[in-house]
Amino acid sequence: MEKLQSLRGMVDLLPAQTALWQRVENEAREQFRRACVQEIRTPVLEVTELFARGIGEATDVVGKEMYTFLDRGDRSCTLRPEGTASVVRAAIQHGLLSQGPQRLWYAGPMFRYERPQAGRQRQFHQIGLECLGFADARSDVEAIAVAWDLLTSLGIQGLALELNTLGSSEDRVRYREQLVAYLQQHRDHLDPDSQDRLERNPLRILDSKNTDTQAVLVNAPTLADALAEESRDRFEQVRAGLDALAIPYTLNPRLVRGLDYYSHTAFEITSTQLGAQATVCGGGRYDGLVEQLGGPVTPAIGWALGMERLVMLLGQQDASTPPDLYVVSRGQSAESAALLLTRSLRLAGMRVERDPSGAAFAKQFKRADRSGSRWAAVLGDGELERGVVRLKPLREVAEELELPLKDLGAIQQVLRTR
Repeated sequence: MEKLQSLRGMVDLLPAQTALWQRVENEAREQFRRACVQEIRTPVLEVTELFARGIGEATDVVGKEMYTFLDRGDRSCTLRPEGTASVVRAAIQHGLLSQGPQRLWYAGPMFRYERPQAGRQRQFHQIGLECLGFADARSDVEAIAVAWDLLTSLGIQGLALELNTLGSSEDRVRYREQLVAYLQQHRDHLDPDSQDRLERNPLRILDSKNTDTQAVLVNAPTLADALAEESRDRFEQVRAGLDALAIPYTLNPRLVRGLDYYSHTAFEITSTQLGAQATVCGGGRYDGLVEQLGGPVTPAIGWALGMERLVMLLGQQDASTPPDLYVVSRGQSAESAALLLTRSLRLAGMRVERDPSGAAFAKQFKRADRSGSRWAAVLGDGELERGVVRLKPLREVAEELELPLKDLGAIQQVLRTR
């Protein structure tokens, strides 16, 4: 029989890896709590129209990368390729916007049919922030600050913030005409993907990594030159806010986001630890998306970070938490007492691992040492007869201790103070 394996680009997270994932998730949850951001959970499966209307049919995501199929009711369904459209749909559907501005965060799997590579799988995971109903430039600064502080709190090194403005929709229409007119003159020097985007989504050409295309873009008109005065003033307010918070940034006039709904502020946070795949967080303002999906006119800003890339950055660190105590026992009565001791200490808040093998003490001690615990609790028939438990230090040269088996307080005090 053929051995069953996971689909390409769908990766299992094994116990040895999940400690890092939990660390990121727990830190994100704490940072959002401090910022008064509430969690929202949306389905992984949505109607295809949500992403076609929200992300844009001309984007690579909708045109090439979505997992789309007909269900048994002949409805076109799509596994969500990103989180923003789903959050906005939920806010509209459940009337959240009528309750005032919303600070929401989400975490979970997304799906895109791309060539798998390091830090990018077909099922990937994101943590994201969506602030709906916030119009002023200070909201942009606050959203960026939450992302920056989260990454800093995780100990990510070599962080850099790249910043740009995409202006208003009117600015982009004006700039699109200028850019297309210029690129048409150099069409033969563009790579095939950029030639295709010239008709569908010309602003995405600015993000091309092709060296020939980059050479053409050196003399291309810039979006900054097409901005209205109001858009320029708004961007200056964002920059001033970041300066006030001492968050360093560099201007990147070629920075564009891959989805159609962005406007005004766009940003990416990168890390020098990741080489070519440097971006760990990206986002921006999307003032027209809520209305585009059938809701009221609602300004908004958000971002998402990729869990896989964050875990790559943290992979050199030991995120596992060893148990406070490793319990070894031998003999039927002793093993029953060990189970009772284990559960009692767990209920008291301790991390306790029990060896269930009943093997010789020497083998159990080897496993206790590998667990990383500082202490082993030893229970055999002799200890049980005396009503004691032996606490054996595993990480330092010290004497063993004998404590009353029923005195949980004394056992906990040793584990917490020594």
